Order: sequence, then structure tokens, then C-alpha cells
Amino acid sequence: MKKKVLHTLLSVTFGIGILAASDSSVHVSANEQNSKQEVNVKNLYVIAFQNELPQDYREIIEKAGGEVVKTIPEIGGVEAQSGHSSFLQNLSKLTSIEAANREIPLALNDPTAKLSAQQDSTVNQTEPESYWDNQWDMQRVTNNGKSYEIETGGYTDKDGETVHKAVVGVIDTGIDMSHPDLKNNIVGGRNLVPAGIDESETGDPNDIKDRNGHGTNVAGIIAANGKVKGVGPELGIRSYRVISGQGFAMPAWVIDAIMAAADDNVDVINMSLRLYNNTKMIIEGTTYKTAAETILWKRAIQYAVNNGVTVVAGSGNESLNLDDKNQVNKFLNMIYEPYGIKVEGAATAVPAQLPGVINVSASIKWSTRELAFYSNYGNSAIDVAGPGGDLGPEFAETFDPETADQSCLIFNTWPTYLGSSYNYMAGTSMATPQVAGVAGVVKAANPQFTPAQVTARIKQTALDYGKIGQDPLFGAGEANAYRALNNIK
Repeated sequence: MKKKVLHTLLSVTFGIGILAASDSSVHVSANEQNSKQEVNVKNLYVIAFQNELPQDYREIIEKAGGEVVKTIPEIGGVEAQSGHSSFLQNLSKLTSIEAANREIPLALNDPTAKLSAQQDSTVNQTEPESYWDNQWDMQRVTNNGKSYEIETGGYTDKDGETVHKAVVGVIDTGIDMSHPDLKNNIVGGRNLVPAGIDESETGDPNDIKDRNGHGTNVAGIIAANGKVKGVGPELGIRSYRVISGQGFAMPAWVIDAIMAAADDNVDVINMSLRLYNNTKMIIEGTTYKTAAETILWKRAIQYAVNNGVTVVAGSGNESLNLDDKNQVNKFLNMIYEPYGIKVEGAATAVPAQLPGVINVSASIKWSTRELAFYSNYGNSAIDVAGPGGDLGPEFAETFDPETADQSCLIFNTWPTYLGSSYNYMAGTSMATPQVAGVAGVVKAANPQFTPAQVTARIKQTALDYGKIGQDPLFGAGEANAYRALNNIK
């Protein structure tokens, strides 16, 4: 019964995301090779060519009845739009194309949103010199700040400038460039949201302004250095904005961001986002395979790993056993049914369950035996856990808002122009940057480490919560910066 109630609660936030995306008639202006065609997000497709893009890829797409919107040439990827019902069938006849499928939007889904204006104003009115006492998560991950004595991710040079020994790419909603706790650690970024999603979206590649708050909070957990602290207070942050102010993104934008981050020589990628790829999706009676999307996700992640990037992603907030494909599909079909969508075949949480990615579940303040009530899990799925927070033990048992304990949430940075400079959040979105921050400081202290070595160090030194050894909830355990830097196994 408890699981049924939980899935009903989660379906509210998840369903809103699907509604905003799949029922949207929003048109966006594409910028592929300076073109300005109008793009309907309902008619977008992902295409994976066999190898690299052929010289006549544009002609191939046009003959099949589509228009090119975005290219990712390093991995043979194309995002295209088409209003022709025969588009996929036409592409399936071409030997140069490995797979193609309809593109399904990705939507943010955190189990707790930002707190009320009254609670935010309380944060603002208090204005202490430090909020360290509010950061139970950071106290735990850094062993009460002792990891800072070993590695912060950078140092201050003789001119008083911060030198970053490692950089974390945050693929998210953007960042507050002027936040006092973040601005010294922001080393740039890129916008991959096209023009026209809403009036604020112009397609400017330099527009990484966070319209949501999610990305700024994630960045703070990694590298805040002010009234709140991150895991690596002197790590560099490079922001890749892929999620619009409406809270959704197309997978091709995220895949493109992975490639961009790898080309920008970041050391770690944080993706506090997820979607589910099924081998078959039926939309309004038409069957689509998601092979192309999966192929391009895998190619992009492999490209990043081959370029020395450690990739970290969240497992998701649906309280699902990711090893149980029937349970996952049952849940997805419950959510998708009102929108004329049905899924079949094996489901994969993307990008978290793909090879080369550290898959993170969410641990909590008050127990080392239980996960956060919302966190996904699975024996073959989870690598490690990170503090994700929740609303306390009574809420986890009853889901009664009257029992909510905000001190069990994760407290960190928030865009200064969205009502408060700091905020409480929870989710695998908050757990993931804890682990990405640990990866960042490990890389800073060991610049010769490969992604496999960074991953092994994090897993081998994690605090062994739950059952002894690898388990379905915590994987190898909760990631810990102090233990990782000291190689305590």
C-alpha cells in the first residue's frame, strides 16, 4: 500500500513534466548552420548513422521528408524534424543509418520543490556568516570539513586568484553567475537550449542564466565557497544549460552537452537528470524504437570517458527497483497512459544505467540502513549513494506534510534573483553532485587518474551503509571525500 501511495504522489510531478512536453505546441528556432527554421518539439527525431556523418547527410534527411535541426558529427548523430508520417519508415530503408526514433522530452522530477516564500524569507532574515550547521550532508561527506585540509579542488595564487586543479561540468538548468558563493569558481559554460521555447530563450550560446534554480543548487553542492560550502570549495564549475525555464529538455541537447563538456576538457560531468529508454514505445498507436537515442547516449559517454572525463548521474526519484523491468514499465505506463503513450521491452534509466557512468542513489540524514523514500535502487544498477535528503523519518512513514522536518533536506545555493540566495532541496539530483564533488577532489589530488581509477577510488572508500558489501540500496556505500582522499578502504 505504501508503495502505491508513493507512486501516486510521484506521478503528480512526473506527469506534469510529460504534459508540458508531449502536449506542447511550442515552436523553437533552430540554429543548425545558421538556419532559422521553426521547430515543433512534438516532431523531433534522433538519428544515429552507422559511423561518422556522410557528406550528404542533409540531402539524405531531406529526401526522407525531414529537416536537420542539430548535428553531433563526432558520434554520427542528427536531430531532425519532420511532419511526415512516413519519415521513420523512409529512414529505415537506408543502410547508412543504424537507427532512428521519435525524440521524447526529458522532464525534471524532484520529490521536493523549493520551500514556501515564508521559509525562504526566514533564511534571508537570519543572514549568519555561515550556514555550515544547516549542512549535515557536507559535514558527513567531508568528515566535518577535514577533507578540505587535504584537497579543496584548487588553491589561491600569489595574486589572490583561485586556480582550479579540476573542473566539473554541470549539465542542468544553468547557473547564477553572480552568486557570491559561486562566482569565483565559475569558469564559463554554454547554452544548448534553442530559441523560442519561451520569450526568454534567444538561442544565445552564452546565456547560461538559471531560470529554475536546480542547476545553481547542484553547482553549490559541488563547489560553493561562502556562507555554504561544497564538496570541493575551489573546484571549477562549467555550466551547460540544457533544461529550459519550463523544466524540460530534448535528449539531443543533453547528448550535445556531453560532447561539448568533453571537448572543453572538464574532468567530471554531473547530470542530475534522467529519463527512461525502452526498446519499444507506442505513441498514439504508432510504434517507435528508442535504439537511436540509446546508441548516441552510449557513444557520447564513451567519447567523454575516452577524453578522461568521469561521468556521474542520478538514478531517479521514482522509488523503483531498476532491476525489475516489469515494475519500471508498469510505473511508466501508469504515467504515460493519459498522453496516449505505452512502453514495452526492457527499460533503462538514462544516462545513469549506461556503461561508463557512476549511478547514484540518495541516502538520508537519519538512517544508514534506509534510502530516501523516493530513490531508485537495484543491485546491478547502483554504484554508490550520496546524501540526497528527505523530510525526516515520520514523513517517510506517513507522507503527512505536518510531520515534515526540513532539517533533513539538503541546504545550498539558490539563484539570488529567485527570492532567496539559499534553499532546501532533496532528490537524487542533490545526491549526484555530492559524488561528482568527490570525483572532482580525487581528480584534483590525483591528476593522473583515469575515469576508471576515480570511480574505483570512490567505490572502494565509500562508507558501507546497508547490508555488508555491495547492496541494492547503496551500491558500494555512501561516497566520502575524506576517505577517498586518504584511500581509506
